[in-house]
Amino acid sequence: MAGGAIVSTGASKDYPGKLTFFVLFTSIVAATGGLIFGYDIGISGGVTSMNSFLLKFFPSVYRKEHENQSTNQYCKFDSQVLQMFTSSLYLAALIASFFASVVTRMFGRKWSMFGGGITFLVGAALNGFAKNILMLILGRILLGIGVGFANQSVPVYLSEMAPARLRGMLNIGFQLMITIGILAANLINYGTSKIKGGWGWRVSLGLAAVPAGIITLGSLFLPDTPNSLIERGHADEAVHMLRRIRGTDDIHEEYNDLVAASEEAKLVKHPWRNILDRKYRPQLTMAILIPFFQQLTGINVIMFYAPVLFKTIGFGGNAALMSAVITGLVNVFATVVSIFTVDKLGRRKLFLQGGGQMLVCQIIVGTLIAIKFGTNGEATLSKSYAAFVVLFICVYVAGFAWSWGPLGWLVPSEIFPLEIRSAGQSINVSVNMLFTFIIAQAFLTMLCHLKFGLFYFFGGWVLIMTTFVAFFLPETKNVPIEEMILVWKAHWFWGKFIADEDIHVGGGIEMGNGRSKAGSK
Repeated sequence: MAGGAIVSTGASKDYPGKLTFFVLFTSIVAATGGLIFGYDIGISGGVTSMNSFLLKFFPSVYRKEHENQSTNQYCKFDSQVLQMFTSSLYLAALIASFFASVVTRMFGRKWSMFGGGITFLVGAALNGFAKNILMLILGRILLGIGVGFANQSVPVYLSEMAPARLRGMLNIGFQLMITIGILAANLINYGTSKIKGGWGWRVSLGLAAVPAGIITLGSLFLPDTPNSLIERGHADEAVHMLRRIRGTDDIHEEYNDLVAASEEAKLVKHPWRNILDRKYRPQLTMAILIPFFQQLTGINVIMFYAPVLFKTIGFGGNAALMSAVITGLVNVFATVVSIFTVDKLGRRKLFLQGGGQMLVCQIIVGTLIAIKFGTNGEATLSKSYAAFVVLFICVYVAGFAWSWGPLGWLVPSEIFPLEIRSAGQSINVSVNMLFTFIIAQAFLTMLCHLKFGLFYFFGGWVLIMTTFVAFFLPETKNVPIEEMILVWKAHWFWGKFIADEDIHVGGGIEMGNGRSKAGSK
């Protein structure tokens, strides 16, 4: 073989160590960064269905809904400005993720989380006290910057702290916190909508300060990951931290592999340029397509606009908010299922099963709405019919919550080598935010024009992405991050992009002269 390198075909290493209380605690604290993202996803849809909020900031939408009762149900909330309220956050998060990449690499993962929390805190205050559209949108932009920093740093932090065989479970803690944030927001919206005087929306928006405060304070007590400490030249601290998080003194092999990876990383002066190299093509493809596909499942149609959507398909105001609470509960419990199965069943099985479940539900929901509303949207739903729609929406949410929801963050965070990890995660976050922005900005208009066909539209994408996973995503469970390249090398398609001399894994390469790379004993 070229370069005299022979790729080890043995099983991936299982470094000594256990799940220590220290790792569990720090992972839970770090995962709370997902609360700010989830809270915002859940709060915006509920607030935009409150009459007092619409009357103050979007009077034209309010008039369309209340003064023209014959308005086509599909088009009741079609407003570019209203959509900009929701989507502006994600545009800001997209841009912020690139700056977060630099902070994460140069100063460590924890300070990126801290910066995100502080910015989100300020944005929450602005939104809670908003007097006009400008204040409202400016607050959303600051919230978006906070989300961009948190989403950049938290998944990477969790993947680096976790033992390989438990990486999926701990990383999905981030998605679990997102779902808890969504549920909390839905419950708060349901409660604040009943406040007399029409100022309940201020409470909903202002309470975003609570999850922001949790991650801001929590990040101050978080240690840096061994990977980050080595990357920034703190070798002694890295040894101490690795012993502490693994609960054993036998950390030499894992430490040597991390050092070897760091040495490779130092040779990369321009990660944004190097990520385009042929040998990184598999990871780059996944960092773009997985978040792209995650948004085209249509989940954010449900989560952003659940109350608006349910109101549009015939539910009353309180019933719409309660339906959003029900989907939020399903989201949380189904994510817990993923936590306990992802490291046993693997990523691929969950992706494929969840994709099939979502596809069937989207076809059924689209058909149920088509039967009742047709193309003119002039109808209301009976309670039993509406409950049937909610049932299949809940089954759809469950399928997402144990597949594309958590795995959309887990897989990209675990596949990049250290030298391009921050850049790779930035691409993952920015693509995610870009398409979140597009969906948030376009959904109500798409619903107005595509009508029930919108569900078929997203169903078609679920079919495409499930097929993609079946053919192009290798299984990554239980593989140490720094050995992940061996998985790509063994893949029927991606292996052709990786030359033998591109592989530098501690203990995974035997050199032609009998010398082993760092990490072997």
